[in-house]
Amino acid sequence: MEDYHLLSVVIFLPILGIGWVLLARSEREIKLGAAAFTALNLALSLALFCLFDRSAPGLQLVEKASWIPAINAEYFLGVDGISMLMVLLTSFLSFLAVLVSWTEIHFRAREYFAWLLLLETSILGVFCAQDLLLFFLFWEIEMIPMYFLISIWGTPPPLGRKEYSAIKYVIYTFTGSAMMLAGILLAYFYTGTWSMVELVDKAPALSIGLRTLIFFLIFFCFAVKLPMFPLHTWLPDAHTDAPTAGSVMLAGALIKMGGYGMIREVGIFPEVAKAYAFMLVIFALINTLYGAAVTLRQTDLKRLIAYSSISHMGYVLLGIFALAPLSLTGATLQMFSHGLITGMLFALVGLLYHKAHERRIPLLGGLARQMPLLAVAFSIAGLASLGLPTTSGFVAEFITFWGSFTSPIFPAIKICTIIAMICMVITAGYMLWVIERVFYREPKPEYDRTPDLGPLELAMSTLFIVGIMLIGVYPRVLTDVINPSVMSLAKALGL
Repeated sequence: MEDYHLLSVVIFLPILGIGWVLLARSEREIKLGAAAFTALNLALSLALFCLFDRSAPGLQLVEKASWIPAINAEYFLGVDGISMLMVLLTSFLSFLAVLVSWTEIHFRAREYFAWLLLLETSILGVFCAQDLLLFFLFWEIEMIPMYFLISIWGTPPPLGRKEYSAIKYVIYTFTGSAMMLAGILLAYFYTGTWSMVELVDKAPALSIGLRTLIFFLIFFCFAVKLPMFPLHTWLPDAHTDAPTAGSVMLAGALIKMGGYGMIREVGIFPEVAKAYAFMLVIFALINTLYGAAVTLRQTDLKRLIAYSSISHMGYVLLGIFALAPLSLTGATLQMFSHGLITGMLFALVGLLYHKAHERRIPLLGGLARQMPLLAVAFSIAGLASLGLPTTSGFVAEFITFWGSFTSPIFPAIKICTIIAMICMVITAGYMLWVIERVFYREPKPEYDRTPDLGPLELAMSTLFIVGIMLIGVYPRVLTDVINPSVMSLAKALGL
């Protein structure tokens, strides 16, 4: 398969889609082109996922070519079980992001879909790049389309502050990127390589102080993107003011770049990860408890889901730095599951806002009578978010908690896990409460003529539900792909 440069095709196929979008003569052609190219990319990603060798722990579909010979930088692509899942998730969400924009976007549609396709390419590049300089390049490209998506097509006043949120997003992202670039350059200066694979072998020769410095310089950027408390404040603003597709991609794929980067760092600097595991698990607990508590206070549906994302990404942080094979598997599964569930929630809230022109919870009520299909879809996504059995949310959280509870990394990990599990109760509280307030209270006359989901929107919701239920019922479809890569990480950690 390597001879066909399949990863390059997956990464850059959306760029060809941009060419179609720019040359299209009508809005319909623009949308059909964007849908066709993202659907083709999803089909190719599914084919690669099916062909992926589940018994091999190393990189597959490797592509390597000289890029900048003077500094030994290479065009180096490859995927293991962890990054393969992220590629599949990004391709899936990109296709659904186009579908959810079908009836919402009419203003400057050509530019909108071009930025959306560029965003897909940049995120896919991050998950496939094995050269740190190439990784950084894709990481930086992502900032540009997201800035324009929020600042131009975001929520206008009085509900939103789209320009403020876009600038805040750029400031946080750029600050984190500057720290990461410093860490990458230090690693190159002292090892002479940009390759993540070679760094695994060369990093142990560095002093522990230097390894710690490089680890936290790069980690800071990943912590911003995850986001980890107290570097989280950009996320609720960006989510609240982003267009629906922007929120879907932001919650579903973009913040997963932070968790994915942390897992890669654990593999390169295992001694540093073990030395600071307790501190980072404490931050994970703060994420889960703080995010869940603040979610209870929200009155805007998008802001509520944004803060719930902060809480759920705390589970990912816990799973990663519990540093056990099962917890790392759970963290990866949690990233995939969260992408589906939260992506669906943001898509449905965007559709509700587009149809009812309101998303403030106190002003909504009784919508299940006017919008029964949307009510059912939102309820399924909400129940998956709180971890109902047979959904992906339950499987991901159970594996993460059991993996961290049984981790030997430090004695207090059992107590930390129990504290994190308390958040499941809070999640059930705010999710059931919001479903009851929005859909099942006394109907309000101003929403009597609000239309329900159309055929395209129902198809999009069904795809989300199928993904959530498939993983909940048969998680091996993903865990068999993750396990070999996780066991390789565990070997590096000496577990």
